[in-house]
Amino acid sequence: MTDNPVIARESPVQAELSLLFHRHTAAMHEETPPESIHMMDASELDRPDIAFFVMRDAGRAIGMGAVKRIDPTHAEIKSMHILAEERGRGLARRMLDHLQAEARAAGFRRLSLETGSQRGFVAARALYLKAGFTECPPFEGYRDDPNSVFMTRALD
Repeated sequence: MTDNPVIARESPVQAELSLLFHRHTAAMHEETPPESIHMMDASELDRPDIAFFVMRDAGRAIGMGAVKRIDPTHAEIKSMHILAEERGRGLARRMLDHLQAEARAAGFRRLSLETGSQRGFVAARALYLKAGFTECPPFEGYRDDPNSVFMTRALD
């Protein structure tokens, strides 16, 4: 474990990312009914309109996140996940900051996300609120769902 993990754009379709995707999938299914899960698998994230990033510590993949283009000015955060055993080091905030910086650099002026309303998502919602996101109505293809919280923020 180092104090300086590296975040870089990579392909989501890599065998060595299977642990991240497995854990992310398990976390989503832990408290959320299947019809309310909006995550994308590795092959769905492997598209030109999605920038996918991996956080590595000494070469080991410990986190991931993606920015999906909605339109020329609006993007969505997808599949943000840090391995549970790596949490408590500020890595989720580092990934979120990186995703916001990448969205700004790509010219997006608004960044939105969907997360769970259940107890297991309390820390994620607190992270997003602290980073300047506020709750908003459903956007781009989503609909009202008691299991979802929609959040957005302007990128200045």
